[in-house]
Amino acid sequence: MDAGEPAATPGYTRGMARNRRLLIVYHSQSGSTEQMAEAVIAGARHPEVENVDVRVRQALEAGPEDLLWCDGFILGTPENFGYMSGAMKVFLDRSYYPCEGKVGGKPYALFIRAGNDGSGAVSSVRRILTGLAVREVQEPVMIVGEFDTSRLPELEELGLTLAAGLDAGVF
Repeated sequence: MDAGEPAATPGYTRGMARNRRLLIVYHSQSGSTEQMAEAVIAGARHPEVENVDVRVRQALEAGPEDLLWCDGFILGTPENFGYMSGAMKVFLDRSYYPCEGKVGGKPYALFIRAGNDGSGAVSSVRRILTGLAVREVQEPVMIVGEFDTSRLPELEELGLTLAAGLDAGVF
């Protein structure tokens, strides 16, 4: 075994590259953002994506170690008062300085459950992530106004696209 490659590292096989790692962090209070997250998770865990490990965390449970672990990530938040949720802000606040200069270039995507137009939530998340030098690889998927379950396939596609891109080495 190579020094620095512990036998218990998930996805590591001696002589082979490790699986790519996708992190999904979300916050939901009313349950609709959770339904969106479940669709994203289902897409990310699609059977055709074989070499991607998916880690799912609630925003208040996630931390900098999760961002450092992953090769790409997806964030999901409701829009609260024209901003991201407080729980998502806490996650980003806790993670910012420990991850600054260490996660640059990682691909990310975003989904928003919005009562208004969602633009405030999107811009507040983007503002913080710009400082981390990560790169947005897909436009945010937003469900605005009345919750519409017919939009859930778009969220499944969001998860599948990021996972498949990691798997294929596109991101």
